[in-house]
Amino acid sequence: MRILVLLTIASMCSAACSDPEHERIVKTTQPTYHKDTGRLVELTFDRNRNGTVDTWTEMDGSRMLRSRSDLDEDGTIDRWEYYDDRGGLMKVGFSRAHDGREDAWAFAGPDGRVVRIEISSSADPGRIDRWEYYEGGILLSADEDTSGDGRPDKTETYESGVITMVVVDDDGDGRLDRRLRYSNGTLTTIESERDESGAFRRSVNVK
Repeated sequence: MRILVLLTIASMCSAACSDPEHERIVKTTQPTYHKDTGRLVELTFDRNRNGTVDTWTEMDGSRMLRSRSDLDEDGTIDRWEYYDDRGGLMKVGFSRAHDGREDAWAFAGPDGRVVRIEISSSADPGRIDRWEYYEGGILLSADEDTSGDGRPDKTETYESGVITMVVVDDDGDGRLDRRLRYSNGTLTTIESERDESGAFRRSVNVK
């Protein structure tokens, strides 16, 4: 009986050691611990399962803090994930310029779909200058700060992801000065010279 048990254990160990998936996980999932406290501070991961480490997650013991990923494995980080106190995903950062610097951050709703994207043209998370709003994964509207004063002065409206209207505050006084209308994504009308009642006195058709 003892011989049978030993043979069974040996067989299981041999199968595990020869399992490519097991070997991949062992090779790419590497923990790093704090030299003084012994707490886990980083854990590597192979997100696309090709045998190469492409994700580095900052840890506080068993709690995830932040992750950095090189999804195309070109040596440059292109995805950042941030987690809340319960380990839930708060936002995902990405680089539109593909230069290793975060310049946009996506926020998801309860269903996991993106509901808002914040963009910084200067790649500074403290200086957001464009806010995009989504429903069901489709762009509904966007606000933009074109003057750099921290306040939106341009608003875009979309239907089924296609732009239909843009309103602009040209002089930064908080009042909209121009309205651009679109048909099938093509500019058709520019309205300007808004009076005190809010009506545009001038309308120009764009051919």
